[in-house]
Amino acid sequence: MQDNKFLKHIWKKISIGLFVVFYGFAGVYHFISPETYLPVIPDWLGDPKMINILAGMAEIIIATLVIIPDTRKQAGYLAIAMLLAFTISHIYFIQLGHCAADVCLDPWIGWVRLVVIHPLLIYWAYRISNS
Repeated sequence: MQDNKFLKHIWKKISIGLFVVFYGFAGVYHFISPETYLPVIPDWLGDPKMINILAGMAEIIIATLVIIPDTRKQAGYLAIAMLLAFTISHIYFIQLGHCAADVCLDPWIGWVRLVVIHPLLIYWAYRISNS
């Protein structure tokens, strides 16, 4: 029974660590390579450059807040809200014919990102918020 508790504790630490690295890197990448994100931000949302900056900052803030146990729940819920907002870009990418700027992907990739990966990221954020 003690081994099971230990494994759960280790898995929780690994999950939190991976979450921090994933969102920290994703946030920084908005600043390193904005051309990756700008084509999938619809103009009707507003200034794509500003939205990209805000998205990058949000991901960095979320990664930072997850590190602190007292703010982890809020960080998880912020991540869920952000991921729900990002759904717009995933749908827009599919509407663009799975091509944005110079990047074209097989149509199934856009759908897998929207229907499988995105919900898994939301679930991960939910689990983090309850760690």
